[in-house]
Amino acid sequence: MWSNIIREFSDSPSQNRVIRFLLENGFGVSREGKIVCNGIEIPATHIAKAIGTDRRVVDTTAQRILDSAFLQAIFTNIRATPDLSLLTEPLGLSAITVLPKDAREKGIVEAAVGVITGNNLNIRQIFVTDPQLSEEPKLVIIIEGVIPGKVIEGIRKLPQVKSVIL
Repeated sequence: MWSNIIREFSDSPSQNRVIRFLLENGFGVSREGKIVCNGIEIPATHIAKAIGTDRRVVDTTAQRILDSAFLQAIFTNIRATPDLSLLTEPLGLSAITVLPKDAREKGIVEAAVGVITGNNLNIRQIFVTDPQLSEEPKLVIIIEGVIPGKVIEGIRKLPQVKSVIL
């Protein structure tokens, strides 16, 4: 699905950057054609500055989204969620990042979760970057407390795993 959205904007590299930025950040478009994050408007000038383009490109991209029933259904309903990996220390959590050998392979999340839950640990959040949107897709798992070494090694030994980052 994401590749279809990206392909829709392949005729305009600057609009393609805008659409990728919106998807990567969970930003949507209001029915009025404004960029929003969970219903809160973000000025087009701020989006443009963040990705190095002009405000008019952002506005045109938003209008183009609204002109497509398919894109409108996605971008008027998309929501952002908090990334707990940035809050591990103050919340007493731990994060483990798994870089897969091939992110398109099935069972990566299941295998890693199996190692964690098999060691009686509580998972607070799982975040997976989409291989079609990210140059280096990853699986980030937030766990209550400290991650034992045997869990790290268990995940590292999974056949789908290229590397593990703590």
